[in-house]
Amino acid sequence: MARYTDSVCRHCRRENLKLFLKGDRCYSDKCAFDRRGYPPGQHGERRGRKLSDYGIQLREKQKVKRMYGLSEKQFHLFFERADSQKGITGTNLLVLLERRLDNVVYRLGFTNSRAQARQFVRHRHFLVNGKRVNIPSFLVKIGDTIEVREKSKKVQALQDSLEAVVRRGIPQWLDLDKDAMKGSIKGFPLREDLTMPMQEQLIVELYSK
Repeated sequence: MARYTDSVCRHCRRENLKLFLKGDRCYSDKCAFDRRGYPPGQHGERRGRKLSDYGIQLREKQKVKRMYGLSEKQFHLFFERADSQKGITGTNLLVLLERRLDNVVYRLGFTNSRAQARQFVRHRHFLVNGKRVNIPSFLVKIGDTIEVREKSKKVQALQDSLEAVVRRGIPQWLDLDKDAMKGSIKGFPLREDLTMPMQEQLIVELYSK
């Protein structure tokens, strides 16, 4: 799978929104989006041009895709799965993305970014219902428990992230036992629980062309 190896701060500047892709750095005065709040590239500071309807839809899809750190193929597969489910396709898509194990690990505060969460999941630092799972795209279910392996509880990065969890807060659909380094899924998120500015209907319109 192709990997993006350039600075992820360019994504925030391109989408004109802080996507919190660099963890603690996004909260500091070193944040590239705060320091250079214009699109990347040689002509980034030039006067903005008006986007077409297609351009607006594409930017929204790119924003959400980059927020969750997925490739185009991965994102489209999630859309197809959401489209095949009952209910509102756009909401189904966001709920599926939130159910990814790497996202849940991030939301529980075990890591300070989704990229770090993917790395730690692949390195087998977490147990789901007592079993090792090293697949970042694994979809959690209601009642599942996610905990740090006993041998991994001394990893400094995990400890530091949990200490800073107060800054982000824990979503209502999750429950965290900070001392035990263990979390559980109380339910699936509702649309109003997802506070980042996302217009999922634009993504549905784009893929429905």
